[in-house]
Amino acid sequence: MQADDFLDITDVVCPITFVKVKVALEELDDGQILEVRLNEGEPIQNVPRSLKDEGHKILSLDDLGNGTFTLLVKKGGLK
Repeated sequence: MQADDFLDITDVVCPITFVKVKVALEELDDGQILEVRLNEGEPIQNVPRSLKDEGHKILSLDDLGNGTFTLLVKKGGLK
């Protein structure tokens, strides 16, 4: 699956992680896909849940095995 945009937030701490992802999604059209690289711990616990709560669809979440993950999220129509 090809992402329309990429965001690396491995150098950002919560709660700014979700804010950065939300801003990046605002730049995309509904249905477009954002690939996000994020760290384990709080970011991986909070970002996917918050995105679902906002009406976006989590397409995949892959553990890269080095303490980071790749998240693919499809922008949904905001509630």
